[in-house]
Amino acid sequence: MIKKIWILTLFPEFFEPLLKCGIAGSALRGERSDENFKFEVHCINIRDYSTTKYKSVDDSPFGGGPGMVMRADILRDALMKGVVEQGGYKSKEDLRVIYTSPRGIVWDNLVARNFGMNVLSDPQRDIVFICGRYEGIDERFLENYVDEFYSIGDFVLTGGELAVMVMLDSAVRFVPGILGNKLSSEADSFEDGMIEFPQYTKPREFEGTEVPQVLMDGHHKKIEEWQKSEKIRLTRKHRPDLLK
Repeated sequence: MIKKIWILTLFPEFFEPLLKCGIAGSALRGERSDENFKFEVHCINIRDYSTTKYKSVDDSPFGGGPGMVMRADILRDALMKGVVEQGGYKSKEDLRVIYTSPRGIVWDNLVARNFGMNVLSDPQRDIVFICGRYEGIDERFLENYVDEFYSIGDFVLTGGELAVMVMLDSAVRFVPGILGNKLSSEADSFEDGMIEFPQYTKPREFEGTEVPQVLMDGHHKKIEEWQKSEKIRLTRKHRPDLLK
């Protein structure tokens, strides 16, 4: 089965490094997953669906104010012609349309896990990400065409591209078959509400500091106890808010 991810953006080139590099890149290229389930990513340039002389996609806001607003009609055409028609879907209802916005569900590790396991892995509906720019998008498009909203934090970006990449990179790890070792994600930071314990590798001694002896003794129960205590210590030191 091919799971298609469509990205509506003014800057398709933003996504080239994501698709070329690392585990997320190989997964989204369809090279790292179960043989019966592969991803396919398509970037659609919103500007291709502008009917204006200079291929503009925005205009000044009614009621006045700074900045420009992305037009609902151009976004609709990019979605309906660039994705629904081009992708061979019966209707927009075959798709899950997502917009990154401050009004959305705040993205954290639990949300990323659920998204990877239940949205990216959903065989029934492909996904469309809308990357906003300028002051935002005409509210009528959001009301009529967007199904879900997500926010990666309480700050403002110049565009939605980085937010979409953060979502994909953090969620694709939870899709079954993507990580070679399932335990890799289970031991990561935030999985149990705390940050990860310290990690060490060769050389055994570095600039006068040696690897903790407990990790060298091979006593698995003592190692596990050390890891748990170190997670609490580091969380208390660096992220005390998590212990609440």
